[in-house]
Amino acid sequence: MASQIISVNRKKYAVGLFWQPVKSGVSGRVYARSLSHGVDRKLNLFTEYNMMVGLGSTRRGQSVGMRVAAADVMDAFAEYTSFLAVFEINKKFYLVAARNGVLLEDKLFDSEDDVRAEYVKLSEIPDWGAFFAPGVWGMPRAIEYDLVDVLNAHNVVRLHPISHVRAGFISAVLLGVFLFGLFGIFRGSVVEMLSPRPSVAELDPELVAEYKRQIEEKNKELDEQFEIQKQLPPEPIVMPYDFLPPVQDRAQLCYQAIGFLMQPITGWVQTFAECNEKYAIVEFKRGFGTLDEFYNIATELMPGAFVQEINDDTLRVQAKLPELKTVSSQDERDAETIVRDITSVFQATDKNLETQIVVDTLTNGVDTVNLNIVELQTESKLVPQQFMQVFDDFGGVYLINCTWDAALRLWNYEVIIYAK
Repeated sequence: MASQIISVNRKKYAVGLFWQPVKSGVSGRVYARSLSHGVDRKLNLFTEYNMMVGLGSTRRGQSVGMRVAAADVMDAFAEYTSFLAVFEINKKFYLVAARNGVLLEDKLFDSEDDVRAEYVKLSEIPDWGAFFAPGVWGMPRAIEYDLVDVLNAHNVVRLHPISHVRAGFISAVLLGVFLFGLFGIFRGSVVEMLSPRPSVAELDPELVAEYKRQIEEKNKELDEQFEIQKQLPPEPIVMPYDFLPPVQDRAQLCYQAIGFLMQPITGWVQTFAECNEKYAIVEFKRGFGTLDEFYNIATELMPGAFVQEINDDTLRVQAKLPELKTVSSQDERDAETIVRDITSVFQATDKNLETQIVVDTLTNGVDTVNLNIVELQTESKLVPQQFMQVFDDFGGVYLINCTWDAALRLWNYEVIIYAK
């Protein structure tokens, strides 16, 4: 399978992901797992962005923790809900197309003819907000951009394993294949080393001298052809628990952001609200209102929010969350102890709790670190600030997602705890 990664400023980015909108009220990881099973089980990596999930694969050269290029492009062109863009990078061509805030294309092309044909085909669709293409193409209305200026070096949208267990298994298999490959490469040399050789006394001195001269010439030729560069040290592995927002700050932010979007709009009914890692989202269903009435009121009550029309009767409104300060936090207990302790806390309140222990494998290509994570999911009538007080005695806590079901008047919480 062709590699679907690009390298910019010595940083690798995943491209060519399979993107799909996330269903309302469904966890991104759960939906990604369902898509993988239904589309292609080789898609074992995923990311969440803007109410979408993108699926990737280690077979395409992608890996856990790798940055996602399409998310950076979407952020860079956030003023356009629909755009068509092509960037030339390392003699290849990267095409990104978005319609109404949803990614349609995220693809790397080897051939300039192929990408131009795809660009022309897509450009025939009406109502694009902006076009971006190489200047030498001479495309009408198109602006040229260097991908280096678009990608964000501090990208927080990264690939995660759909199945943590599978990620660890794949790493082990790849290591085994690597070692086996090394053995295959050096097997001939090892056999040759162990084979009996004639002593120096048995060799013709003139032949030995000629052999040494030929080796020196060959080495000099290779040095001239390939400039030997000192290998750059690998980037340090970024530990996610070193950059966690304070628990109550995160809970307060989610509650306020959802409140900002859940404004009463005549003729429209709120069905659910969500706060994920980057956005707050609220979905509205039409009762007797009109789109014009909605936009007129929303513009006043929710300045800066982005409206996505799912259909004539369903609208999603989202607002990007501001960055919070971060701290380093990790629980001192092992994962099994955390599960026992947190289960006891919820048993005392008669609340149902789903838990599982997963392992995230992070690597920089040289070093590998396994992270033990406890994943929790539960429902509650408590608002985020009150609910997250349950975790006051735990470290390494992060509120991944909280959703509000307006019909059931219930909150659904997804929390993780980084264990020792």
